[in-house]
Amino acid sequence: QVQLVESGGGLVQAGGSLRLSCAASGRILATYNRGWFRQAPGKEREFVASINWSGSTTYYTGSVKGRFTVSRDNAKNSIYLQMNSLKPEDTAVYYCAADLDRRTTVPGRRQDEYDYWGRGIQVTVSS
Repeated sequence: QVQLVESGGGLVQAGGSLRLSCAASGRILATYNRGWFRQAPGKEREFVASINWSGSTTYYTGSVKGRFTVSRDNAKNSIYLQMNSLKPEDTAVYYCAADLDRRTTVPGRRQDEYDYWGRGIQVTVSS
């Protein structure tokens, strides 16, 4: 069984930065695509960023391009989301996910492309 645990969230002022981490246990995820999603209050969960198993391909939703960077360290079985120039509209619970089912070098951007999810971590950006 795979467990994903997010860390690094918290409260930050607009314009500030946070770095989220997602550590995996129970299975080595070095050869699997990974993703980040978020859910703001009163809204559906949405795609934020994804990265393929080698780190050679990344995708971002338009609102975070140029501000967020997804990366991974396969030796640590972890992925990261560096968030810069944070805005109040980035306030949400952030979830990491792992795709253990699809054999592709293209990381997914839909929730149904991921099999395992973390519990989420709160990120709050004050204005």
